[in-house]
Amino acid sequence: MKRLLLVAALAAFSVASMTGCAAVAVMGAGGSLYADARAPMPDVAYYGPEADGPVKTGEASFSSILGLVQTGDASIRAAMRAGDITKLHHVDYKFTNILGIIATYTTIVYGE
Repeated sequence: MKRLLLVAALAAFSVASMTGCAAVAVMGAGGSLYADARAPMPDVAYYGPEADGPVKTGEASFSSILGLVQTGDASIRAAMRAGDITKLHHVDYKFTNILGIIATYTTIVYGE
């Protein structure tokens, strides 16, 4: 009986750790124990020449707990509102994952 419970618990943990946050599929890679990555967002990483004036930044993020509950708004529009940006220059993202328990995805926008 104990062996059956151990196998069931191990199987449940394996399935849960493989189904984590959808952001891993977006980024293409992820650390199963710990991940802390920052990179340009594909397809919207660069939109023109460097800004002449001071560059503003804005951030928006969502968080996930155990890959079961996810809350927040990491949209580009929300990040632009947070940074009071009207002209978008480029977009980066940051992803943090700790043991598949807590994951955070942040959209970072730069512009004027």
